[in-house]
Amino acid sequence: MSFSLPILFLIAIMVSLISSFILLHPKVSLEYIRIHIGIVSIPPILALLVLIFQPSQLMLGPWRFSSLTLLLAVFVLTMGLIVQRFSVHYLLGDRSYRKYFFLLSFTTIAGSLAWLSDDLRLLIICWGITLLGLTLLMLLKKEWAVARRAASYMGRLFMLSWLLLLVAILWMSEATGHWQLSQMMTTNGLAGLESWEMTSINLLIILSVVIPAAQWPFQRWLLDSVVAPTPISAIMHAGIVNAGGILLTFFAPLFNGGVAQIILLILSGISVLMGTGIMLVQVDYKRQLVGSTIAQMGFMLIQCALGAYVAAIIHAVLHGLFKSTLFLQAGSAIHRDDTIKHSDSTISFAGTWSAVGLGIMAGIGYGLTSPDEGYRWISAIILGCSVTYAWKQLVASGYGRIGRLTGFTIFIGGSVLYGLVHSGFHSLLHEYISNNIQPSLLSVMVVLFILVFGSGVGFWLLRNPSSKAASMVYLWLLQVGEPHTNVVESHPNYLRHVLFQGGKKG
Repeated sequence: MSFSLPILFLIAIMVSLISSFILLHPKVSLEYIRIHIGIVSIPPILALLVLIFQPSQLMLGPWRFSSLTLLLAVFVLTMGLIVQRFSVHYLLGDRSYRKYFFLLSFTTIAGSLAWLSDDLRLLIICWGITLLGLTLLMLLKKEWAVARRAASYMGRLFMLSWLLLLVAILWMSEATGHWQLSQMMTTNGLAGLESWEMTSINLLIILSVVIPAAQWPFQRWLLDSVVAPTPISAIMHAGIVNAGGILLTFFAPLFNGGVAQIILLILSGISVLMGTGIMLVQVDYKRQLVGSTIAQMGFMLIQCALGAYVAAIIHAVLHGLFKSTLFLQAGSAIHRDDTIKHSDSTISFAGTWSAVGLGIMAGIGYGLTSPDEGYRWISAIILGCSVTYAWKQLVASGYGRIGRLTGFTIFIGGSVLYGLVHSGFHSLLHEYISNNIQPSLLSVMVVLFILVFGSGVGFWLLRNPSSKAASMVYLWLLQVGEPHTNVVESHPNYLRHVLFQGGKKG
């Protein structure tokens, strides 16, 4: 019985792939797309059933069915299903309609199988197919020079990232004598690695991770990718850029502090500050979302660098769901001019200090009651600041008694939901994620410096918006938030040639 559901899941995966190939045939009616959507909805349902009813980790050939790998498979396949269902009408009439659904199915299935693979040879192959599929999705409008240039640049960076990961895996396999991840990431498996080898492999993995995560200085490919159709951006932000946290979680026992950890913290810290700035200064909605993703992925990698892998996986999944939703709503995004605006000056003295006091109590309470891990006090600081801000905006600055009561209700509901989600994910994942890694004092100091420096600079710029320094920072953020000039067009120029040729034939 324990093997039946996983086997059915693998069969459903194969049927989904066959269905995507059938859709490519030009003689197959486009009405088949609805049948295809029904077929690709089966694997995430079966994966969810395995996740719910499987009591412990199960090995089935080269596949590892654990709470962690199944959660990731459910997440990737579900996001792929949602995006495909959204695209049925969104891309109807496009000349690459069939190819789009084939590539999207192929990419999401390969991504889910990569995380289920215990054999690192399968993992690197499936991950390579995922990156290749995303690059080909960018090339759907191959007659558009802008899309070709964006896909070419992204493909080169993805190839570099994949090769770096391949070298790291080959090195680890040669040194440990294992291809299975579950055997390699044990104390005995890693005993064959010298200290310098471990540091070198860590650096290779970090470099292979920061590229698809669009971290500085590799963020430009994600800014270029806004030329892709919105559903492709949604699946990219939901299932590709957050893969860095997943890979680092899989290889967590390798990371024991040192120079690799500090380098990851520095790159991620710069990306958090830069991505937040890009989000604030850009007026284009999709570029705002890209800036937010750069910052969020930086924060996720900081969590990994400090050993908070459970928090990083929670962050990756919830951010993917949230950001893909925003991208799918991008076509209907409008700027709303509020008729009633409230500034911080309208908040009473008591309201301000009640928010601060509540944030301090929440932070201290979390720090004292959370599991004994080095990241908990940084989480406590972030939670305390979040509670302070939320109370200040929802309750203290509420308009009238009804407004404050509504804000209070939302605040309580959000707090309860946060507690349920956090405890649920932690109980689901803690058994399969390494938690024995304690961050060094230097790492914690680096993170605290990033927090204090970023907050201090942001506060000073807000207080001095007309200063020369503020103008320089603003212009710099505008510059780094722009894609390459050869992937920007006010209008798709290739359409002019298509229309001209069509008119000429007519």
